[in-house]
Amino acid sequence: MANFQSYLREIKSRIAETTVDEIRQKPPQVLIDVREGEENQEGYIPGSDWIPRGKLEQRIEDAVPDRAADIVLYCAGGNRSALAARTLGELGYTQVRSLAGGFGAWKKAGLPIDKPFVFTDAQKARYARHTMLPEVGEVGQARLLRSRVLLVGAGGLGSPSGLYLGAAGIGTIGIVDDDVVDASNLQRQVLHNMTRIGVPKVDSAKQTLSDLNPDVQVIPHRVRLNSENVLDILNGYDLVVDGADNFQTRYLLNDAALMLKKPVVHASIFRFEGQITTFLPFDGPCYRCLYPEPPPAGMAPSCNEAGVLGVLPGVIGVLQATEAVKILLGIGQTLSGRLLIYDALAAKFRELKLRRDPGCVVCSDPKKPIQLIDYEAFCNI
Repeated sequence: MANFQSYLREIKSRIAETTVDEIRQKPPQVLIDVREGEENQEGYIPGSDWIPRGKLEQRIEDAVPDRAADIVLYCAGGNRSALAARTLGELGYTQVRSLAGGFGAWKKAGLPIDKPFVFTDAQKARYARHTMLPEVGEVGQARLLRSRVLLVGAGGLGSPSGLYLGAAGIGTIGIVDDDVVDASNLQRQVLHNMTRIGVPKVDSAKQTLSDLNPDVQVIPHRVRLNSENVLDILNGYDLVVDGADNFQTRYLLNDAALMLKKPVVHASIFRFEGQITTFLPFDGPCYRCLYPEPPPAGMAPSCNEAGVLGVLPGVIGVLQATEAVKILLGIGQTLSGRLLIYDALAAKFRELKLRRDPGCVVCSDPKKPIQLIDYEAFCNI
């Protein structure tokens, strides 16, 4: 009669194993920790994803849809990961290995380990609907809490974006805006209210977001972006949500983000129409690929005269927040190379394909120096 040890030897004879040295020299495409939560809390191999052994069969297809992916599994000592490797093989995964010696061997070799984010009971309750999503989980939520997002503008687009990013648990939100709250803003700028008329928008936004989620640190930047301050401000953030309403800021932001290799989720609104796209530095088109130079000032209508449906920025701003969360988590497909256009009157979305301009003055050659330009300020559509 077979016992566990003989059964385990048979399993290991049928699966592939690897060593700590081998994965150090050539990291696998996917590294998965199959230990239980208490074990993972004590530390894990940097870059690994956590899927407990008991949920591996349920979650693996969402986590690794490519059954030909190079996968290494590890547990505490190499036994559970061997059993898990056999299971993945039965599910059709063709390049699965188990780490011999497991996490214990990694620690014994004196290699660095990462510590997971420790959630409080209040945070577990707040983010429960996120953490139950396999694409997010506790690892993803911890990533959001460690993320830093810059909102350019605390107006129509920055308001819904900021509210949902704050609610989602983005750990640090910076807000750039030099304006004060006006009564005409309140039709669409939902970060503010009647009691804050005349208050700087960055201070009003900070109060709203702090009341919404105490986990969020809000950093106000009550300035207008220019060539002298833009790099210092952007440098402290992982991603930029562009809610600017003028050409001057958009061109400056585009060029500075390319210099610092920061993703920008860009959007604009006009009357009953909104547009949104994502600019990933040197991996898709940039703003200047679409509009190489700003139009003459006389061609742009007055911001005060153009008008906008009050609910429209809510739709587009929430889409911006969705793009930002996806980029930070590394999930889904971004809008890079695509322009999504929403017509509120027709209740229709349409999509345009965007391509990089091989002659773009700023992104066609990553090695070419970029010069920041302070254009004359004027409004735009």
